[in-house]
Amino acid sequence: MNQALSDQVFAVVDLETTGTRRGQDRIIQFGCAIIKNRKIIKTYSFLINPKADIPQAVQNLTGIKPADVINQPVFKNFATQIEDILQGTVFVAHNINFDLPFLNAELAANGFPKLHNRAIDTVELSKIAFPTLPSYRLSDLTHSLNLKHTNPHQADSDAYATASLLLKILDKLESLPQSTLNTLTSLSKGLLRDTQFIFKEISEFTRQEKRPLSKKYLQIHSLVLKKQEHLLHSETAKKAIFPKTDEEKKRLFKGKIEFRPAQVNLINKLHAFFNNERKAILVEAPSGTGKSFSYLFSCFYNLYRGQKLVIATPTMILQNQLIEKDLPLALQVSGLDLSSQVVKASRHYLDLDGFEQSLKQKTDNQETLILKMKILIWLTETSTGDLDELHTTNFAAPYFAQVQHPGDARVGTVFAPYDFWNLARYRQEQADILITNQAYLANHYQDSIWGQNPYLIVDEAHRFSDIVMNSRNNSLQFESFWGMLSHLRNIILFGEDNIAQDYKNSPVITDLAAKADGVIGDVVHAINDLQVYLYDKKDTAIARKILPNGHLQVAVESESFTDLDKFLQLLANLQNKIEEIRTIVNRLLGVLYQISDSFLPREEARLNELSEQVDLLDYYSEQAYLLSDLLNDHEQFSNCGLVLDVTNPADSLATNLNWMLLDSKFELEKIYSCFKKIVFISATLSNNGDFSFSKKNLSLTKVDCAEVYSNYNFKLEKQVLALSLTDPAAPSYPSDDSYDDFVAPLLLNSIRKQDKVLVLFTNLEAISDVYSAIVTRPEFKDFELLAQGVTGSNEKIVKRFNVAKRAIILGANSFWEGVDFGQTKVNLVIATKLPFESPDQIEVKLRQTNLARQGIDVFNEDSLPRAILRLKQGMGRLIRSPKDSGIFALLDQRIWTSNYGLEFLKSLPVQLVQVNLDELEKNIRKGYDKDNVSEK
Repeated sequence: MNQALSDQVFAVVDLETTGTRRGQDRIIQFGCAIIKNRKIIKTYSFLINPKADIPQAVQNLTGIKPADVINQPVFKNFATQIEDILQGTVFVAHNINFDLPFLNAELAANGFPKLHNRAIDTVELSKIAFPTLPSYRLSDLTHSLNLKHTNPHQADSDAYATASLLLKILDKLESLPQSTLNTLTSLSKGLLRDTQFIFKEISEFTRQEKRPLSKKYLQIHSLVLKKQEHLLHSETAKKAIFPKTDEEKKRLFKGKIEFRPAQVNLINKLHAFFNNERKAILVEAPSGTGKSFSYLFSCFYNLYRGQKLVIATPTMILQNQLIEKDLPLALQVSGLDLSSQVVKASRHYLDLDGFEQSLKQKTDNQETLILKMKILIWLTETSTGDLDELHTTNFAAPYFAQVQHPGDARVGTVFAPYDFWNLARYRQEQADILITNQAYLANHYQDSIWGQNPYLIVDEAHRFSDIVMNSRNNSLQFESFWGMLSHLRNIILFGEDNIAQDYKNSPVITDLAAKADGVIGDVVHAINDLQVYLYDKKDTAIARKILPNGHLQVAVESESFTDLDKFLQLLANLQNKIEEIRTIVNRLLGVLYQISDSFLPREEARLNELSEQVDLLDYYSEQAYLLSDLLNDHEQFSNCGLVLDVTNPADSLATNLNWMLLDSKFELEKIYSCFKKIVFISATLSNNGDFSFSKKNLSLTKVDCAEVYSNYNFKLEKQVLALSLTDPAAPSYPSDDSYDDFVAPLLLNSIRKQDKVLVLFTNLEAISDVYSAIVTRPEFKDFELLAQGVTGSNEKIVKRFNVAKRAIILGANSFWEGVDFGQTKVNLVIATKLPFESPDQIEVKLRQTNLARQGIDVFNEDSLPRAILRLKQGMGRLIRSPKDSGIFALLDQRIWTSNYGLEFLKSLPVQLVQVNLDELEKNIRKGYDKDNVSEK
């Protein structure tokens, strides 16, 4: 079979080195795989004596020890052979800008000429060719694409794996539609070194083949899309009768899902709820008991009455699990014909009009260029246009603002019939089951998309109240507003190529520019007046805190604003001035568009930028009106707290304002009123069988609400080895200076058999200290160490944890309960402290002060129940299915010594075993597998 690039010889190279500094560090291994006729025909591997130390971190990563290279020749002895191997080849590497310059530096240092081969980068190529993969590390790529990779981080294995990857990339690119290849080739000029060569050659080859466009695609202008399906399910619904008896259920379950009495009991109770008069039900269903299947199966049979089911989850991972696993299984078992769709904001969808326009613009940013090329290929694969499929964590990047859908109903454009947002809304209207994010529901509960009198299931319901409160939090970032106004002034008057200078012969533009200058100054003064007013409120603060970045955070209660009229007056002045400058800039835009029907690219870019400033003025105006509405609503304002963020504590003009909801009661009641029946379900809603805290937290004390506790379908005590440190030689109190110091040695001494480890803290400072103590240690050479606040965002940490073979997370806050690892199994959870919220946190102080004012016992009715539920969540990280097992270890001895410890002990689903430090380390080193123990 004739293939593109079959006449090229590729030398795929990987180096292992003593470090990353060219000219200082040395090569310790050279690996190379030769590709000819699109096949790997030969490999080379040389261990090289660097005549230098090999750092411990490099030994840990590569497995290459000093003893492995001490008797090997130095690089100079291999240089001629390496030159011969690479002569006349296309040089390929996974990170070309490391391997090629490093090899050239080593050649030059030994008196050999540098290489000038064509050079191709497989990192860029793999990002483009496989746009939906979660990671582009070589080991992750080989795992995702099922490529042979026996010894990651050894040059011979890495070179062979990269060669296999290149062949996979070439196959993928060669299969693309011609129009897509043409556009990719035109964009590829900006890729690293000679990577463009791949696209040019393949595009030219396929052009000569003159292949017709496959029937699975459609082409609009230069974009090729996968054909979209609109019909969701058959319109002929079968009669849906719930299987009431165990025998009927067993017949349905047979060969599809195990018949488990505890799960069936929950199904029956939920089905009864959907058919009685009660408004709500609280269900505690432990992890691994099949709660998702239970609530789906029990509700399905009610959906043929014309009502929809809305499921609100806190995370995207849980949404995906429902769509990919739980829903298909429940539909298969029930045999019912129901359709489902995910509901999310329009910004998650690609705007085809915006994307096509972006392709016409010059791309200087490398990340944006690769993203454009990824999207081109992704369009031939996606059925939804959902940007989340790209697994991108930088949606804040400026490019996304251009290609994210704005949410308007597209009509009249060439892409309107294929618009992804229109298609999503159509599918949502047709669907029986809608799955959404809890935060999205909190902000869009009145959307007609949910249908008439729908059912609502709130999954992971213990988080719902806090998510609703957070969805109402807002801010006025005065410093950013000030910076935006400065930029606007430069566009109009003082920047290079400013409008006033370019149109100095236009009296109208000159007049508008002068007016804009004056009013911008007025807006800045209005901002400053508010900043000074708010800064003075710091003297009435109930809490203040200096953050690690030097910012001063100040918590102020609404009661501190005894001069509320002055606040409103200053805010009204700002609103008026914003409206003045907005009117002037809009008039300026109108005049500029009237002057000419066509603009040079530079002028068009400037007008687009000016339009963006109008959008920003609209945003700040909206924020000011939201704050004004809040201040004018006494009941609502009294339920809020304000946080001043002062970036320079000594400067009043460095003040910014945040406001937050302190009690979600009224917001929750408005949401509940839109739904006929509501199920609140979670693994942690009760404290020792008492749902009182959850009922208060979810504002259900006055609602006719049932309560159900679902038992485990298995013996949890056989699946979890729950250990609790009790040792007078170990630090007893978390406030001791030595407490955090013993965590690092414990981890180093004990973690051996586990693949996925979660170490839970209560503050980021301790995480940083422990991470620094263990990151270079050889004990963890096979682990990827991930630390919150140190190694990237929470999203990136979760992604790395899920794809790595072995990993350790050091996490706090949301890692106790908020972050979802999907199907990844955790083998060991270590809770370093009982998870009480820190009263030093500004948000916590505001909420607790608000509760105390209502006469509530803050510790016993808020702090303690929250900590108990969080500890249960931390333990629940271990068991996500009946097949899971592992060790839970608690290091905080207060659970045995404090007067509140018994409350924790009574609420935990398994009994803690007291062990001393030596016993704890031995148990963790041994590991725990339920299948290898008969009794515990």
